[in-house]
Amino acid sequence: MAARIFFLFTLGYFLSYFYRSANAVLAKDLSRELGLGPAELGFMTSLFYLAFASVQLPLGGLLDRLGPRTVTPALLLVAALGSLVFGLAHSFPVLALGRALIGMGMAAALMGSLKAFSLWFPKNYATVSTLLVGLGATGGLLAATPLALLKEALGWRGVFLLGASVVVLVALALYLGVRDAPPGVAWPGGKEQGSLGEVVRNGRLLRVAFLGFAFTGGFLSLQTLWAGAYAYALGLEAVQVGNLLFLYSGLAVLGFLASGYLADRLGTARVLLASALLFALGLLLLLLQALVPAYALLGFFGAFNILTLTQARELVAAHLVGRGTTLVNLFGIGGTFLLQWGLGVAVGGWGYALAFGGLLALLLLALALYLPLLQRSG
Repeated sequence: MAARIFFLFTLGYFLSYFYRSANAVLAKDLSRELGLGPAELGFMTSLFYLAFASVQLPLGGLLDRLGPRTVTPALLLVAALGSLVFGLAHSFPVLALGRALIGMGMAAALMGSLKAFSLWFPKNYATVSTLLVGLGATGGLLAATPLALLKEALGWRGVFLLGASVVVLVALALYLGVRDAPPGVAWPGGKEQGSLGEVVRNGRLLRVAFLGFAFTGGFLSLQTLWAGAYAYALGLEAVQVGNLLFLYSGLAVLGFLASGYLADRLGTARVLLASALLFALGLLLLLLQALVPAYALLGFFGAFNILTLTQARELVAAHLVGRGTTLVNLFGIGGTFLLQWGLGVAVGGWGYALAFGGLLALLLLALALYLPLLQRSG
């Protein structure tokens, strides 16, 4: 049963990662067919994260009370509807609606997994959680070169119509195939489990959350749109762009897998600081158009942003894990929405140099605010 729990939740997160990343490869097709400018493209793509973020706080309470077996499949059905709407869209508003529904539906893919794993794998939670994220992040690999090839065969609409059916099947498998807690472990549903205020008043957690805003937001806004759009702007063709994104996402998988191992041995705060600085170096190389080393650094060390969720679990009481992790995830996903949209506005108005330079400055500010937490941890 434990192996099935891990596999099915990982499959759900795999789909979430694929959908969040797909527009990076499809950016040129969407812009050409629907006449989208950079700001519209950025806003539409970022709606995944706005919708995703909008349900994070109520989602934490639902997961703590009702459990992931019910909540995660129900939301996945919303994502399937969104994929169908997106694939049939012939106007910007309908396309945006589809993207928002996908984001809302994928909101519980990771958080539901982490809630379930806290009960199913309490003794090796960090290892199993980072393994989940590493394997699930291979959805980003599918959304790179393979998606570019699949899009040539089926068209971008066909990809999303097929995807809707796959999401329905996974939702059904989760509902029928998992349990909220292992046999003999009582599920604490219906009990009072603390308040959101306890989490919001946690100053150390808020420092981690702001780092997640810049680090997670920067990593995902690049991976899921602007790393691809930037490569297109430099004159690369679709398969070349797919190859760069495959490098980004492939090294991200390795980064996810390495992050938990290193954090357990060197300390979460130290590893977060070092990886964020190396991600900043990747941004600098991106500005210099050293694409291969830039995408490699951004992918591998950007994946370490997942440790903001690990640290969140370390900073709250056990009965607040759902609320604490969803709060930090709210900042990370909300940051992705704002940064993905904001980068589109900046690119359209002033170009990529200023847009990426602003992202670098934001990350360095977040690290400066994070430093006291590192010193206290040390």
